[in-house]
Amino acid sequence: MEKAILVNLATNKKEKEEAEESMAELAGLAVSAGATVVEKIFQYRSSINPKYLIGEGKVEELASLIKQTGANLVIFDHNLSPGQQRSLEEALKVKVLDRTQLILDIFAQRAKTNEGKLQVELAQLTYLLPRLKGKGQALSRLGGGIGTRGPGEKKLEEDRRRITERITRIKKEIDDLQKRRAQQREGRRKSLIPTVSLVGYTSAGKSTLFNYLTREKRYTSPHLFATLDPMVRRVTFSDGLYFFLSDTVGFIKKLPVELVSAFRATLEEIREADCLLHVVDITSTEALEQAKAVEKILDDLEIIDLPVVKVFNKIDLLPEEEKEELLRRNKPEGYLPIYLSALTGEGVEVLKERLRRILFKNFQSFRLRIPRARAELVNSLARQAIILRKTEIAEGWEYQVMAERNNLFPYLPYLQKGESL
Repeated sequence: MEKAILVNLATNKKEKEEAEESMAELAGLAVSAGATVVEKIFQYRSSINPKYLIGEGKVEELASLIKQTGANLVIFDHNLSPGQQRSLEEALKVKVLDRTQLILDIFAQRAKTNEGKLQVELAQLTYLLPRLKGKGQALSRLGGGIGTRGPGEKKLEEDRRRITERITRIKKEIDDLQKRRAQQREGRRKSLIPTVSLVGYTSAGKSTLFNYLTREKRYTSPHLFATLDPMVRRVTFSDGLYFFLSDTVGFIKKLPVELVSAFRATLEEIREADCLLHVVDITSTEALEQAKAVEKILDDLEIIDLPVVKVFNKIDLLPEEEKEELLRRNKPEGYLPIYLSALTGEGVEVLKERLRRILFKNFQSFRLRIPRARAELVNSLARQAIILRKTEIAEGWEYQVMAERNNLFPYLPYLQKGESL
């Protein structure tokens, strides 16, 4: 396991106030990547040092700490220019990474599907292309580990032309995958079944909520970015009505632009949803700031006109009285947040009822009996209504459906007694 020293530079009052929380998050990222954090260094100065980012005195202090702790990795809570990274590695004689490279490394570890691996490789190569000068020698000198996963050392040592060609090929493969994904979304769009997308800060508990609602056993972890590859599953109500739920990658402050670009095909799932579930970790001291970070990314993706249900998760970790007070605020109707525990299920039924009201607000339940002589109506029914139950009877078929009233006028003669439009 690599031993890491974390470095934060603040150049204004706001950055200084946020430094501790930002470094705590960076430490979580480092641990998720497989490192042990042995020391943290903070510096506050009015301007950035063009050569090292931090001041030369801090570089000397850092070199001394490396010797004392045996650290073999330094991670900056900032993006470094190619020149700064080379200068720091030459001065410190250990591997130096910035925040973006660390996040890219975690994504490289987490990607399981072919699409996910391609997206990560594209992001890494795009980020590393301008940093290739001298990078092959640096990697061979500093060894493997965090920051060298994904494309690998061999690819990084290829010349610029071959890497550029590789980027072009990956983009084409991702484009082909995106077209197939778009066809799947088009198929869902033609269906009456709505889709809900889970969004939220990394480690907010999205996958735990996904598992509870869908009865899946998706991998969950306290580590950041445990979920990378998207998944779509069915969520069913007690009467058989259902919708599709999509789980997506967690967001984070300063999400690398290379990742947003590479994962745009995946993030299109969010754009095509009928509703968003924004999951927030209520126990985090940065809950509101994390929620704002997610909202900013949604704005950047131009996702601004979808209904959003904000969900404050992990109430099971709160004191009992506080938890009960929050649960009393839950209402199926309205626009107030929902408070719940995705782990224990407290508050989840209220959430499901809220989603039902949003997704199926114009739907009603109807019972139809269609004779065999009108079998052509059976074929078109699935395009006009959500079929909850189908029963074959002597004279034909009986259906229990949910539909908007206007869609069932062709079926008016076959409505059962007590049903009306």
